Amino acid sequence: MSETMSMHATERSYLDGQFLIAMPSMQDDRFARSVIYLCAHSDEGAMGIVVNQAVPQIDFADLLIQLDIIAEGPEIRLPRAASRMIVQRGGPVETGRGFVLHSADYFVEDSTLPIDDNVCLTATLDVLKAIAAGAGPENAMLALGYAGWGAGQLEQEIQANGWLSLEGDIDLIFDTDLDRKYARALALLGIEPAMLSSDAGHA
Repeated sequence: MSETMSMHATERSYLDGQFLIAMPSMQDDRFARSVIYLCAHSDEGAMGIVVNQAVPQIDFADLLIQLDIIAEGPEIRLPRAASRMIVQRGGPVETGRGFVLHSADYFVEDSTLPIDDNVCLTATLDVLKAIAAGAGPENAMLALGYAGWGAGQLEQEIQANGWLSLEGDIDLIFDTDLDRKYARALALLGIEPAMLSSDAGHA
């Protein structure tokens, strides 16, 4: 995985907005049974957000307090959408930085990256402030860090049977039942997890 990746794609690639589903042969433990939503892909590389790994020790409300978005107090009342937010592990690159995947009903000029007609990515505090105030997008997920690949690296991993790919599904992206996402993503391809062998695709 590359440690650097520009957030701005010059033009839409065929892999933008696709899910990457880790095959059992995935050698990198950080991505075992992971589902990644690919946000940008070009000749220079790719970046995506893992959408099915929680960060158990970080609570969304606590994170908002740390960022001085809300004040600490005995009774913290957040809008319903904010109270359901799970802090997720988006990948091993820039793990101290937050990335919010969200529905296209929220957009900030020069801060929001449209990925497809339904999903955007915003990596500034504006979106978290809006969510905390009840003025944010209808659907959103917060991830710390992202997954990045250098030029040609993702293509090599796909050719080596490291990943399956399929069209992104907005309901799956924002589903808070993280434990079932891997099986659900495979089901969209008509595959049961038991059907996959760690030797699949290898002679």
